Amino acid sequence: MPFTESLVAAAPVASSGSSITRDLRHAATPYADALERHASRSPIQLMVPGHSGNGRGISARLAEYFGERVLQLDVPMLLDDIDLGEDSPLSQALELAADAWGARRTWFLAGGASQANRIAALAVRGLGANILSQRSAHSSFSDGVLTAGLTPSFVLPSVDRRHGVAHGVSPAALDDALTAAAARGQAASAVYIVSPSYFGSVADVAGLAKVAHAHGAPLIVDGAWGPHFGFHPDLPESPARLGADLVVSSTHKLAGSLTQSAMLHLGDGPFADRLEPLIERAVSTTSSTSSSALLTASLDIARHSLMTGAEEIGRSIVAANAFRAALREDPRFAVLDDGFGAFDDIVATDPLRVPIDVSATGVSGHWLRQHLLEVEGIYFEISTATALVALIGAGKTPDLEHVHRVLSAAVDSDEAHAERAQADTADFPALPPSGALRMLPRDAYFAGTELVPAAQAVGRVSADTLAAYPPGIPNVIPGEEITAQTVAFLQAVAASPSGYVRGAVDPDVARFRVTRED
Repeated sequence: MPFTESLVAAAPVASSGSSITRDLRHAATPYADALERHASRSPIQLMVPGHSGNGRGISARLAEYFGERVLQLDVPMLLDDIDLGEDSPLSQALELAADAWGARRTWFLAGGASQANRIAALAVRGLGANILSQRSAHSSFSDGVLTAGLTPSFVLPSVDRRHGVAHGVSPAALDDALTAAAARGQAASAVYIVSPSYFGSVADVAGLAKVAHAHGAPLIVDGAWGPHFGFHPDLPESPARLGADLVVSSTHKLAGSLTQSAMLHLGDGPFADRLEPLIERAVSTTSSTSSSALLTASLDIARHSLMTGAEEIGRSIVAANAFRAALREDPRFAVLDDGFGAFDDIVATDPLRVPIDVSATGVSGHWLRQHLLEVEGIYFEISTATALVALIGAGKTPDLEHVHRVLSAAVDSDEAHAERAQADTADFPALPPSGALRMLPRDAYFAGTELVPAAQAVGRVSADTLAAYPPGIPNVIPGEEITAQTVAFLQAVAASPSGYVRGAVDPDVARFRVTRED
């Protein structure tokens, strides 16, 4: 089917609700509507915020820039008929969100999925000190582990070494890691995994939940990149409906809310009664007492849009799949997720993430991404040395035919020919094993530290988290011993034109921050 014809092909439509009553409830946006009612009264605001809800005086430039309506809706917390009371519009919006994602309870967050990750770490500390985490966890969860004083052990994700891509963890691998941790006297009190991955691979959440529960631990799923899951039959299911106990959901990433807005979902599983008060306290600890009404309203509206927008989401999926089909017919490109079947941890893919293999073009994905950004104004989500990832927001239909045409022209350009002539085709070395955990991450982070040359860092305890990209898996965390293999790996990646080390003291990784031995 030609590219343009496939875009208008009939897309499957699904009702997110199980009944007409449920669908009608989700047509409402109680919190967003309450803000509108407040603004319509044109109140005289002798309270925060300082712009007073209007564009007069020194707020004129602010109103000119954003529009005065943004100022009118930007109200503080603790207002009657908005967020005060048991059945407030905010409470109603939270109940609708929990229902939409299949959760027992949902929290709206103005600090992004990073806040949700820290909340999760703080909350599960109330169940015990030991946590088993996927090694490729987001840095915000590592920060939470450090803050909560958790003792981590790890399970490695599968890695596509050719493309520098970290995927997920299989139930069998999780079971082995939990069994090994228990044998060391470090039985996990909680488990943390990532699904979907940055590149759209989806793990067997139901199977992982069963394994974690069999070992007496709740399952935390970092579903930051899957907030749209469960809202169309051609999308993977919401992790909360698959048995996950806590789900981090970065709603703004693909579900349409404003940047920095997110949700945390509590599943209705065997650990819910114990986790709920712990999460409540952790939310209070990490949240601002001046949380943004604009971000909160955008979460309420995003839930409504997902629950009522299955037809639009279906069109997005059709467009993304048509883009895949066009790439497959072009010998210069391939689609990475066509090869996901080689990894036993992957049970599904996110159709709204299109990972493009550009290795046959002879130019790096990093160069292509930057070239398209600067010359054509086309922004791809991420790149590796051999890949680009296109992200299509749920319910959005960008002109992907144009994107393919421009992408093809870019790899045939004079600039691309010049880039090929100086391309570095050296492979990254294999990932080294991590060093022994000699101190708690929290203790190492707060210990006295010193900077030493790389050669002198071998055998010392790291005070930093260092992660080589690709594939972005932390190679050393605070409290771990720095090994000779790790030093060699990090320096090799840093020396590559398409690699860098996040958290390094200097770009060449010539020095390491270590704990003092005196």
